Amino acid sequence: MRSVIALTALLGLSNAAAIQPRKVEPELFKIELGPGDVRTVTEEEKWALKAEHKHFIDVTNLDEPGFSLQFLASFPGAVAQTTAVKALIPKLSQTNLRSALTTFSNFQNRYYTSTYGQQSAEWLFGQVQSIITASGAKNVKVQKFTHSFRQPSIIATITGKSESTVVVGAHQDSVNLQNPSAGRAPGADDDGSGTVTILEAFRVLLTDSRITSGQAANTIEFHWYAGEEAGLLGSGAVFQQYKRDGRQVKAMLNQDMTGYVKPGTKEVVGILTDNVDAGLTAFLKKVVAAYSSLPTVDSKCGYGCSDHASATRAGFPSAMAFESTFDDSSPLIHSAQDTIDTVNFPHVLEFSKIVLGFAYELGFATL
Repeated sequence: MRSVIALTALLGLSNAAAIQPRKVEPELFKIELGPGDVRTVTEEEKWALKAEHKHFIDVTNLDEPGFSLQFLASFPGAVAQTTAVKALIPKLSQTNLRSALTTFSNFQNRYYTSTYGQQSAEWLFGQVQSIITASGAKNVKVQKFTHSFRQPSIIATITGKSESTVVVGAHQDSVNLQNPSAGRAPGADDDGSGTVTILEAFRVLLTDSRITSGQAANTIEFHWYAGEEAGLLGSGAVFQQYKRDGRQVKAMLNQDMTGYVKPGTKEVVGILTDNVDAGLTAFLKKVVAAYSSLPTVDSKCGYGCSDHASATRAGFPSAMAFESTFDDSSPLIHSAQDTIDTVNFPHVLEFSKIVLGFAYELGFATL
């Protein structure tokens, strides 16, 4: 009997040991914080770096880390579509901007792996589709660019006479660095403002008969990227695929944060000068001068600060217009305080004018 009891006890200990849960090691990611500065980090360590205002590109699934300049383009010396663009600008609506941003910033968050991030993307996709349907355009479509995580990127394509492509983009996700996956992250400025900026420009662009009849010399795309906050994940995947497919992306304009004006400062359009194409940036300044009432000021945001860096990294010319100088940008991003009441809608409207002008001008340009 004693031997039976002992054996039973031994088996019990053995079974208990067998069902002990294994320690789950955190997933690791390879990131670039600058040329040649590659590190392996956990998701938690990513957010710690962002809290320290250190920008990075997640290159875990990207080809050939490092920047390239394999695709070159030349840009017009002056704007050439002022009559058409100035006829469209009055159609831009602050009411539409506010309405869209109210809904978009009311999601608990738009975190790229959360159900909220998926739901907000579905809502945004529906808005884009509704604009296309209302326009009656036959040369315009919208599709989801899916990723390994829940939130898809969204791509709207306005087919022109050639495959040369002009891209306007903004990121749709948001994050609260205190509680990334579940915390309240309205992301009204970062980057709800950029999202609605290009959405409203897209709507008005589709009221132009030359655009909707396919007369533009180039194809125009509007992108809303997933997972920017985690290291430019959505845009990185999109532009990597475009590079693999041999796509002729001749220009990319990024809109990340267009809604904040620091109290006591003069309203400006910040023009980023690092990790961008100098020729395209010079043309962007011409667009701002032609279609916005605001002056420009040069600024820098650092390596991998936003999705234009993904275009540059893939070899495509990029530029970025920003809400201010980088030093005067919103201090409330990545928190529950990045709310719609901090957004200056007349300021956002100026950026919709810039996007509209940029897309129309380069849509009809020889690139």
